[in-house]
Amino acid sequence: MMRKKLSLVAMAAAGALALAACGGSSDTANPGAEVEESPEFAAGSTMAELSEAGSITIGTKFDQPLFGLVGPDGTPVGFDVEIGKIIAAKLGIAAEDITWEETVSANREPFIENGQVDIVIATYTINDERKEVISFAGPYYEAGQSILTLADNEDIESEDDLVGQPVCSVSGSTPADNLTALGAEVVLTDTYANCLEPLRTGQVVAVSTDNVILAGLAAQNEGEFKVVGQPFTEEPYGIGLAKDDVEFRDWINDVLEESYEDGSYEQAWTDTAGTVLEYVEPPAVDRYEE
Repeated sequence: MMRKKLSLVAMAAAGALALAACGGSSDTANPGAEVEESPEFAAGSTMAELSEAGSITIGTKFDQPLFGLVGPDGTPVGFDVEIGKIIAAKLGIAAEDITWEETVSANREPFIENGQVDIVIATYTINDERKEVISFAGPYYEAGQSILTLADNEDIESEDDLVGQPVCSVSGSTPADNLTALGAEVVLTDTYANCLEPLRTGQVVAVSTDNVILAGLAAQNEGEFKVVGQPFTEEPYGIGLAKDDVEFRDWINDVLEESYEDGSYEQAWTDTAGTVLEYVEPPAVDRYEE
């Protein structure tokens, strides 16, 4: 079967703003974890540099309800955002001193490589191809690819029903690659919010990406869409950082594990994605060797 990818001009900027106006499920003023006072780090380490600077730049999504969505005040809210606050707090950096840089699926690796961001927390699936150019801490969450359709669609029940059908996903994402391998006619855009109008108008029969992202979109558009079928992939979310900075990666893994024990991770979930999705125990971090 011939597999093809189509380009889709971004059509839903207004829709994205409408989603933002609905707000995320966490308070935009949420200060996050308690900020460490005068933390100490090895001289020359990334942790020391960031702590001394008193600021950090974190790349995240701005269009994904529950994980990273721009709130009414222009600040992103969501589970990924709260994880970023936990890491910043351990560096002695308050939430108001975080610079949030919008990252879409296609620019996450370039932003890390060129130093535009210090870390990326953006529903970012760990895979071997990406490990060739960047490094990952985590995983801190295990998602799975699923399907979003119109609420009254009875024809799409599983990934098998997507073969040969136009399905929207995002450029540079693992879900788009999975759809191509599946044999779907992949319609690409830059953000998942921009997939919703083509779904409404029948240009595509479904949107496919990680189940948690789709759950957020469905929740923000109640009664319009539904998530169908069971997840058909495993998508471990990691925190992207510079490839050779093993010391920083190990430290972030330590912070994640500590957050599992002290309750700050579960609280971050409860305040954000947990308003829609059940809490599940976080996966073990993978302290892989380069």
